[in-house]
Amino acid sequence: MLLKNVKTVGIVGAGTMGLGIAQVCAQAGYTTLLFDARQEAVAAAMRQIELNLDKGIKLKKLTRKQKEKALERLEPVSHLKNMKADLIIEAVVERLEVKHQIFETLEKNNTPQTILATNTSSIPITQIAAHLKHPERVVGMHFFNPAHIMKLVEIIAGAATSEQVVKTSKGFAEKLGKTAIIAKDSPGFIVNRVARHYYVESLLLAEEGLAGFSEIDDLLEASGFKMGPFRLMDLIGVDTNFSVTTSMYEAFWQAPKFRPSRIQQQKVDAGHWGRKSGRGFYSYEKKDE
Repeated sequence: MLLKNVKTVGIVGAGTMGLGIAQVCAQAGYTTLLFDARQEAVAAAMRQIELNLDKGIKLKKLTRKQKEKALERLEPVSHLKNMKADLIIEAVVERLEVKHQIFETLEKNNTPQTILATNTSSIPITQIAAHLKHPERVVGMHFFNPAHIMKLVEIIAGAATSEQVVKTSKGFAEKLGKTAIIAKDSPGFIVNRVARHYYVESLLLAEEGLAGFSEIDDLLEASGFKMGPFRLMDLIGVDTNFSVTTSMYEAFWQAPKFRPSRIQQQKVDAGHWGRKSGRGFYSYEKKDE
C-alpha cells in the first residue's frame, strides 16, 4: 500500500488512545472509521473528540469549520467484520490473545494490501503478526497519550514486515503532523523501555515508605520533569500503565528491574484507574474539574 492510496483509516478501540488517534486522522483529512466492542464506548469517544475540538477552537488552534469537517469524516462502525479500510490501527488492551483475535478478523475481511497497524506499547510486533497469513503487512504505530497532542510516534517493523509498509506507515504518521521514528522490535521499544523505570522505581520508593506520592511527584517535577510519575500514571490510566509493566516483566523473563508494583496492583483491583475513573493515586472529584 502506497501512502497516496491511503484514503480510509480504521481505528479498533475507542478508549483514550483510540479516540485520540481517530481525532488526528479525521483532522488530517482521512475518512475515519471507529469501532469498539462496547458501543457505548464509541458514543463516549465521539463526545470526547468533540470536546477536544472545542478546546482547540478556544485555544485558536483550529476553526469551527475545521471542527465540523473533522466530525463529518468520523464514522462509527458497529461490527468488527465491517471494519474495512486502507490502513487499520488497533488500540485495545495489552493482551496478546485479544490482539490475535482482532487481527485474524481484520485480515479475513480486508484485502492483502490493507496495512494492519498496532498501537501496542510493549508487545513485540512479530508476536502479534505470527498467526497471520500476511505478516508482512503488520506494523507497529505507537502513539503517545494524549494522541491528539503528543507529537511522537514509534514505527516498529516485525521480522516479516515489508519495507514498503514501514515507509507508508512513517509517511502516514508524518501526514498527521507527527514526528515518526523507526524503532527495533523489542519489548517496550524505545520510549517505554526507558520510561518504565521512571514508574517502577517511584513505585518502589512508595512501597518502601520512603516518601508519599505527592512528595515523589513534587521532587521529580522540581528536578525538571514536566509531570511526576504518579500524576502521569493517573493521566495515562493506572490500569494501562500496570498492563504495560506486566507485559514487559513477562517479555524480559521476569527481570526484577521490571517487577510490577503491589501498590499499583491494588489500585487496579479497586478500580482506581486515574482521571478516567475519578480516582487513582489522587482523587479527581467533579467539583474540582
